[in-house]
Amino acid sequence: MKYTGFPRWSRLDNAAKIFPSNSSAKDSKVFRFFCELREPVDPQILQSALDETVRQFPFYCSVMKRGLFWNYLEDSSLRPTVSPESTPPCLALYSPNRKSLLFRVFYYGRRINLEIYHVLTDGTGAMQFLCTLVYRYLLEKHSEEFSEPLPKLAYTASHSQLWDDSFQKYYEKPPLPKPVLRRSAYRLRGERLPEHRLSIVEGHMPVDALLDCSRARGATVTELLTAVLIRAIHAQMRLRDNARPVVITVPVNLRNYFPSESARNFFTTIHVGYDFSRQPDDLDAVTAHVHRCFRENLTEKRLHERINALCFLEHNIPLRLVPLLLKDRILHTAAQLADRQTTASFSNVGKITMPAEIERYIHLFGAFTSPDKIQASVCSFQNRYVISFAGPFRSHDVERAFFRSLVQMGIDVEIAANLPYVE
Repeated sequence: MKYTGFPRWSRLDNAAKIFPSNSSAKDSKVFRFFCELREPVDPQILQSALDETVRQFPFYCSVMKRGLFWNYLEDSSLRPTVSPESTPPCLALYSPNRKSLLFRVFYYGRRINLEIYHVLTDGTGAMQFLCTLVYRYLLEKHSEEFSEPLPKLAYTASHSQLWDDSFQKYYEKPPLPKPVLRRSAYRLRGERLPEHRLSIVEGHMPVDALLDCSRARGATVTELLTAVLIRAIHAQMRLRDNARPVVITVPVNLRNYFPSESARNFFTTIHVGYDFSRQPDDLDAVTAHVHRCFRENLTEKRLHERINALCFLEHNIPLRLVPLLLKDRILHTAAQLADRQTTASFSNVGKITMPAEIERYIHLFGAFTSPDKIQASVCSFQNRYVISFAGPFRSHDVERAFFRSLVQMGIDVEIAANLPYVE
């Protein structure tokens, strides 16, 4: 696909604006989505599939540039090339000193890996891209197996819908937002891996077993797993640490509440805190508390208020005129203050579906990110649930306690890891 004439450009969406000023070697704001097939990847066919996929998602070939007041995305003639995986996961994709795409595609054995800078999209948008890439790859790889009409992906948004900034679509000028004051959260400690490397621990388990356990407690799978994570963190805390709450940040896909086909960022977060100095430690009590927090925060009204609050500063004329260099410092300080109010993150990408005709070629999907603290990312495909922990610490005590809790509930868990050292 060739671009002619003066390059088009677009503003970063509201969520993307904070990432450039807070990206670093230890927190690159890059996340990985992967698909594991049931056969080795053919790199030539994968390249062909990638060429077709970027024609459907042309804005993925944008580069980020710095303006006087904001960063922005500009169309480029750069095209992605697939390559074998040869570097640690989630290395930085953006550098102000070079012109480069904000995503890359690797392969390793049976896995197709998509790494993407959070400025470009969120988890839902990235998974849409990966599913399209895998779909096109498998149609070409096994073309002799498919007859007309070819199987169709459920996701068929237009280019304009894919590039829609849904934050602006649903923003309404609100009254001056009230500041939300939160206590400083408990923060995990421990020896970190050298060179800002990540340790990845995956847990594979059956979906139906998780559903049975969550339904037995009157909760969703996300609520139950958030509660299990809170207790796994508490198991590593010293007695005096109970003075601070364990706070989990949970990203929320706003497309589930406000109609949108956007493949850009369209998410917010909620905070689920638990104070072990005042509340009991048993799983049922923690799960019930998490359930209440989700029900209170996950309403259209509360989320619309959140959209308005997030966009308020962006639409404040005096602040819009602040030079980008100063904005970067302000956003960096704000992010550091917010970071003190969270312990870990839990992100549920949701259920991944593909056309039935090609599902037999796919083993699983998964995801993880590059956090400065522990983050669990989960998704399901068919009857397989994949929970991936990513973190900078040498110790895996939290992950071990988390998966042991699931085993104690009667759930079969298969563990895989890329440990960069032997404990």
